[in-house]
Amino acid sequence: MRRYRLTLSLVFTLICFSLMAQEMGFEEYNPKSTLVVEGEEITKSKFPFIDIHSHQRNMDATALNGLIADMNRLNEGIMVNLSGGSGENLNKKIESIRKNYPNRFVVFANVDFDGVGTAGWGDKAAAQLEVDIKAGAKGLKIYKSLGLRYKDSDGNRVAIDDPRLDPVWAKCGELGVPVLIHAADPKSFWDPMNSDNERWLELKTRPRRKRSATDPAPWEQIIAEQHRMFKKHPNTKFINAHMGWYANNLGKLGQLLDEIPNMHVGIAAVIAELGRQPRNAKAFFEKYQDRILFGKDSWKPEEFPTYFRVLESNDEYFPYYKKYHAFWAMYGLDLPDEVLKKVYYKNALRLIPDLDSSLFPED
Repeated sequence: MRRYRLTLSLVFTLICFSLMAQEMGFEEYNPKSTLVVEGEEITKSKFPFIDIHSHQRNMDATALNGLIADMNRLNEGIMVNLSGGSGENLNKKIESIRKNYPNRFVVFANVDFDGVGTAGWGDKAAAQLEVDIKAGAKGLKIYKSLGLRYKDSDGNRVAIDDPRLDPVWAKCGELGVPVLIHAADPKSFWDPMNSDNERWLELKTRPRRKRSATDPAPWEQIIAEQHRMFKKHPNTKFINAHMGWYANNLGKLGQLLDEIPNMHVGIAAVIAELGRQPRNAKAFFEKYQDRILFGKDSWKPEEFPTYFRVLESNDEYFPYYKKYHAFWAMYGLDLPDEVLKKVYYKNALRLIPDLDSSLFPED
């Protein structure tokens, strides 16, 4: 009887362990697809491209040599480094580019928003920007800190359409250089963190990204500030980073492009939104082919093939590279060659001054 009880207890314990082993959270569940379809990874873009959204802190000769090797493997013609800085820091990067690869890299300047509200801040910031552009910067990059974190001299949040910033936007229009601006973050970061939120896993693993209507303001308010600023400065060319966080609502994005002719969009970090709506996204790219630019954001060469495959192929149901960004599969848009050329390099050549067009096909 005792042996029977021990055996029964052991069986019960094994059953419990077996059941426990089958339990898992959403974070762990990541099944491999059993679907068998044609298609393969594209490791080199069909046409040379300009990455208009990259961030490189170090641009000395050694760093540039490493970057060039990866760029050549990917078929990247020109990298636009948005983390140029200002003043002496910017000048060092420009000088290193000139000495090593003068036609393969460009930098955008950045504005220091500390001091907004002090006497003459706008004119001083615009004057420094002009110095930076004349030193060799090809545009201005605005980080999401504007609208989210920057405060003026009185401790109030600096809105993107704050009139005290107008001299900066006007100066870019005067000098003929574009402004690439990242405003806010995905709308899901403001939504309740529950089972309905597509970015739940990202917010769980990166809780500092969670926002609310009071931290620091409603998403709709920040985005509206950006659009009002674009409209207020029609002579300045704006590149709205991350497709203005409307890649999941291309109908709305199309309305905005129709309303704001000086606004363009970059696809950096939102390829997963495009890859889950291939027919809708292809129609959007064909309609707004002159307004869309290629960009990647984080410099991870191993992630570029997903961008190429979404844009170039007609492949079905292939994986994305970050589960916390997208737990769904990707589909190719199969864009026509002329549209690809515009997205990859023609639109950037038109918007950013003095790029070496000889690196790209003439037709």
